[in-house]
Amino acid sequence: TGLDAPPGRGCTLVAMQFPELWLRQSSFSDPGRHADRLRALPDDVEGLCAASRNTIAHYRAELPDLPVERRAEIDSRWLERILELDLARHPGPLTEPRETASKVAGCCRDHSLFLVGALRARGVPARTVVGFAGYFARPFHHDHVVVEYLDGDRWVRTDPELRQEDFDFDVRDLPRGPGAPFETAAQAWRGHRAGTLDADSYGVDQSLPFRGPDFIGEYVVFQVAHRYGDELLLWDDWGARPTPEQLDELADLLERADTGDAEAESTLHERYTADASLHPGGTITRHSPYGDPDVTESLAR
Repeated sequence: TGLDAPPGRGCTLVAMQFPELWLRQSSFSDPGRHADRLRALPDDVEGLCAASRNTIAHYRAELPDLPVERRAEIDSRWLERILELDLARHPGPLTEPRETASKVAGCCRDHSLFLVGALRARGVPARTVVGFAGYFARPFHHDHVVVEYLDGDRWVRTDPELRQEDFDFDVRDLPRGPGAPFETAAQAWRGHRAGTLDADSYGVDQSLPFRGPDFIGEYVVFQVAHRYGDELLLWDDWGARPTPEQLDELADLLERADTGDAEAESTLHERYTADASLHPGGTITRHSPYGDPDVTESLAR
């Protein structure tokens, strides 16, 4: 996986060793030869989020008329590739204002990968979190990716795609608990199983068939994958199809791990790294949000 534990450690990992896991760059978040561009950014989280928005534009919300020849930009699974695309158009620093049309086409996953890569480069443990946002088109909950970073002994959850002035909650320290604006996939799955939410209001968009219980279940696996350094594209597919009972267990472990339960974290990490059906291998099937044919491609950089 993207952030493997050292050989033989598995479930022996304890709570204080896990931040090391989220401190290391994954193969996806590693800026590679563009590391200096990330290091030149401001060190504060707000500044890093602004740089992310300055570099990446949402392929549907901001670039609805993206030319066909640029569609491949949204499949830039590596942060190094995103930075490479930007550099080809903008030789100046990442903070130099860009016209929206010239930004790299991407989505929430790319904004979050940018922030995670920048934080890890600064010695801050960080990870992407897959779930659903209820703040774009209420009452629908759109699939979404945000960031958690370790501030002292607390994981702070932030949405790098948002500007504070556009929302009535703290976008740099997202509220948690019942009725929170962002719900993890695990929370949504457990709510579905408990009958406390309408699963059909969770998905890509209310006008599309990509929503409902099966979709939420797939995102539980994505949440685990992203947690342990496989920050995959949201349209990647490696055939993971856990049963509802297995998803119950994964969601429970995720929820407990989020409360700081070290045993749950270790068990979840071991399950993910040991179970070949839960994590991607050397290749991935990439679907297309544009309806283009599926592509099988290597996950090797």
